[in-house]
This record gives sequence, structure tokens and C-alpha cells, in this order.
Amino acid sequence: MKQYENVTCLAGVRNVSTRPFEPYDELLCKFLNDLSVELRSKDDSSAYPDVIAFAFWCRKANITRLKKGFNNKETRLGLGLIFHITPSNVPINFAFSFVFGLLSGNANIIRVPSNPFPQIGIICAAIDELFAANKYKEIKAMTSFIRYEQNDEITGMFSANCNARMIWGGDETIKNIRKLSVPERCVDIAFSDRYSLCVIDAPSIVKLEPEELLMLSERFYNDTYLMDQNACSSPHLIVWKGKGNEEAKEKFWNAVYHTAKKKYNLADINAIDKYTMLCQNAIDFNNIRSFKKHGNYVYRIDLDTVPDDMDTLHGKFGYFYEYNIDDINSINHIINTKYQTMTYFGVDKFDLLNFVLKNRLSGIDRIVPLGNALDMDIIWDGYDIVRSLSRIIEVK
Repeated sequence: MKQYENVTCLAGVRNVSTRPFEPYDELLCKFLNDLSVELRSKDDSSAYPDVIAFAFWCRKANITRLKKGFNNKETRLGLGLIFHITPSNVPINFAFSFVFGLLSGNANIIRVPSNPFPQIGIICAAIDELFAANKYKEIKAMTSFIRYEQNDEITGMFSANCNARMIWGGDETIKNIRKLSVPERCVDIAFSDRYSLCVIDAPSIVKLEPEELLMLSERFYNDTYLMDQNACSSPHLIVWKGKGNEEAKEKFWNAVYHTAKKKYNLADINAIDKYTMLCQNAIDFNNIRSFKKHGNYVYRIDLDTVPDDMDTLHGKFGYFYEYNIDDINSINHIINTKYQTMTYFGVDKFDLLNFVLKNRLSGIDRIVPLGNALDMDIIWDGYDIVRSLSRIIEVK
């Protein structure tokens, strides 16, 4: 492939070789465990919870769990070369995308965000240290972490030479990338704009002891504030189920406020953005029942009704929409293909699953406990990524 001076290689090699492995090959699994150990041993990693979470995800026990869950009955090899186009607003996503491609048995070219997030440097440095070992020379030869500013010519060149693309980004970004030519059998897996919600049983909140409430508020904080609600799986709509929801709301949101006040660095410009969003909502919508704020850290917009286009109402920096229900089926009209994750507390997960199945909903790909919204896994956005990025070799 043509070399460009404005493409920087952060780890691995500039020219990758494409000799696929079987998914979950032992060498690949060992590499990820060593990466986990390397990252957790670094002092600079401890300053970034997302780096530590990624390192913990790569540990041997988790990779072994995934390998057992794969339970593959076919003979498979990776597709070949995967080109990863990762989102600009999430520092750690590029690393998970790489791991998904690697576990599938593939060579990988990973375009990291152009924003100079410290997490990128930490992870790429750890990977390069492992690549110095002779035992990982094959993986090094199949890997290239690169950075460049937006450039369709460069993106087009990598697209024209890959067997699959992992495209993370907004809807418009994905539309533009799909205009670029790819080989005839190239597979695109696109992770576009999504919307998520949280369902909370009000009576269950009322019953919580102070210590339990504190733990729950910290889990909610991790789902939302850690990524400024930018993650597709972070909830924007909070659905309160059952009686006593006003008491439950005050109890829950006060706890979230104290947790956010202690942990969250709310920039002045972000506080202004939240207030501006509130004013705009007040102008645009007539279904707002009330508005409450807890300092500048929590804004709550209580809705009389949820519109069909609820997925266009995105919060950020601690800005949430609320809606009261008695029956989960009362919100089935809003669920469309944009909906990704439903987190829950105090609600039976199988009731939520039945809600999706019986209503034959086109959206909601994940149903996970409150606190697990950002937990990446090999099944994501409804895709079985390892199977999608590997091919079956049929023998008769």
C-alpha cells in the first residue's frame, strides 16, 4: 500500500502482513493476558479508570470465558485484514476494536482518534513493549495503530485493501465512509448513533439502605458521567416504574448529585451547554411536566408523554429525561432501531426480554444491570463480532 507522510504509526508496523489465525488462537489469548498485566503494572494507567477497565477485560479469565462461550463447531479462520475507523469522542474504543479483530484471527489496521487522549499513548506504548518480544513477532507483523487527520484519500486507500471494516461513528460519518470503494467481498460492521434508556423500579429504590444507595449512585455515575453521556450505551431516558416514584426520585437523584459532585469535573462551558439545552427544550416541547436541578450536576426533565422521536433527545454532562410508567408496554411505541441498551434496577430482566420479544421490537440489543452499560463485550450492537469477522471452512 502507498505510504503517506501525514500518517503516524503509533505501534506495530507500517506494512501489515495478512496471515489469519483461527479465532481465539492460544498465542492471541496469551498476548492479551500479557497486555493486561503490562497495563496494570504501569503507574500512569491508574489515573484512567477506562484503561484499567480495558486491562481487566483482557485478563486471562475473561478471555477464557469468551473462548468457552464461542463454542465453535465449524472450522474458522479470520477474514484477513480489518480496517478499524474508531470514534473521535471515546478514548478507549480503539483498543476494544483492535481486540475484537485480533480474537477473530485477523490482521488489523486501527485508525485511532486524532484527539491526543493520554489513554491512547498509554495503551499503544504497552502494546509496543510487548511487540519487542520475539514470541509476538507474528502479531506485530499483523498490526498497525495509525493516526491521521480526516482524509478521504487515505481512508479510501486502506478501505480498498481490507477484507472487513469496523466503522464506529455518527450516522453521517458512516454514510460518507461507505461511499469509498472496497473489495467485492469486504464486510462492513457499522456501529452508528444509538440511543439507550434505563428502567428503575421505584419501590426498590425506596427500600435501599444508605450504603446500598451510595453504591447504586456510583454505578449510575459510571454508566453516564464517565463518558459525559457520549457513549451509545449511556442512558438519556430514565423510566420509573411502580408506585412511590416521587420519593424514589428524590432519594436516587440526591445520591447521584453527591456522587457527581465528588467525582465529576464539570467545566463551566459544559454547565452553560446544559442550561442552553434546557432553554431550548422549554421552547421546543409542550410535554415537559416539570424541571428540577441538583446544583449544576443533575438536570431532570420530567415528561408528561414520551414522543415517538424520543431517540432525538440526547442528554449530556448529567442531563436526563424522566418518565413514569405502570406498565413497560406503554413505551413500546418509542422503540426503534436506534435503541441499543436498556439498563435496569429492581426489574426482572426476563420481563424486559419478554417486552422486546412479544412486541417484536426492532430495537434494544442489550439488557444489562444498571452499572454495566459501558461493559464492552464480543457481542455488541446485536453483532456476534468474532463470527462476523471470520469465515467458515467447510469440509465434506
